[in-house]
Amino acid sequence: MTRCSVITDPISFWHNVPGHPECHARLEAVLSAIRADLPVNSATPASREDVERIHDPHYLYWLEQQCAVTTAVSYLDRETYVTPRSFDVALHAAGAAVAATERAMDGEHCLSLMRPPGHHAERDRAMGFCLLNNAAIAAMHALESVDRVAIIDWDVHHGNGTQHAFYNSDRVLYCSVHQKGLFPYSGRVEETGTGAGLGYNLNAPLAAGSTMEDYQLIFSEIFCPALQRYRPDLVIVSAGQDILFDDPLGWMQIQPKDFEVLTRLIQYATDGSLAFVLEGGYGPSHGEAIQYIISSLKREHEFSVPGNPSSSPETQALVSKLKKIHGLS
Repeated sequence: MTRCSVITDPISFWHNVPGHPECHARLEAVLSAIRADLPVNSATPASREDVERIHDPHYLYWLEQQCAVTTAVSYLDRETYVTPRSFDVALHAAGAAVAATERAMDGEHCLSLMRPPGHHAERDRAMGFCLLNNAAIAAMHALESVDRVAIIDWDVHHGNGTQHAFYNSDRVLYCSVHQKGLFPYSGRVEETGTGAGLGYNLNAPLAAGSTMEDYQLIFSEIFCPALQRYRPDLVIVSAGQDILFDDPLGWMQIQPKDFEVLTRLIQYATDGSLAFVLEGGYGPSHGEAIQYIISSLKREHEFSVPGNPSSSPETQALVSKLKKIHGLS
């Protein structure tokens, strides 16, 4: 079986508003589903150098000060909050993502199970529950050691912050499949990158109610061929399980066991170990979905991906359009 580990830390408890969708209880539910035989490592904070490769130093100073003057909870926008210790928690979440990529580059699948999530955080702005862009920080850190990184983002929401971080770079292939017309209202097919990054940004916006057949077609016909063509030295998965059928913030129809298929498809398309960075996921079956991801990573049993997915006509049209735009056969 393949080596696999988890990185987490109880410090996440100190960034918390009970009853908010992005509260500590959602992480507790995930961690309660982690098997006892899986190695669990503690998180350490990301270095300022790593964070400033992605975020404006003035934003970081402002965010730290917002936390310092908060006595209980402050809201940076309608849905994104901070507590007095949120800046420290966010640094640990980013540090866990960095550590997960380092373990992956050393040949070990690793899941960073920390919060808050990160893929909406822009260079100079918190957004959509996110304070620091964990996956982007980790990718930029990895680029100090490798030539090319791919980020696969299956969160129900488009990762606007991650897209913008690498929009003009050919050193990061960003592939996002997300629900069309949902917050943050970006991620159109036509958003393909600019300058040196032209063609290295792939967006697959799916209709609400999409099923595993739709996701499998996107992965097998678009994302996996793109990965095989790009041949990244490292693959990071922005793992937002809010595409589950019971998630309160999305309208997709993915079942927990479907994550085994998605994970295995990525494994088939790349030679190296994978780093998973927790994004969204707020429903009752989130922990079960994580179990299926781990099962796939550890290759505990024989498994074959179902063939010939019967996707919707809308998804088939989307795939045809993406193939034309990105030159995928």
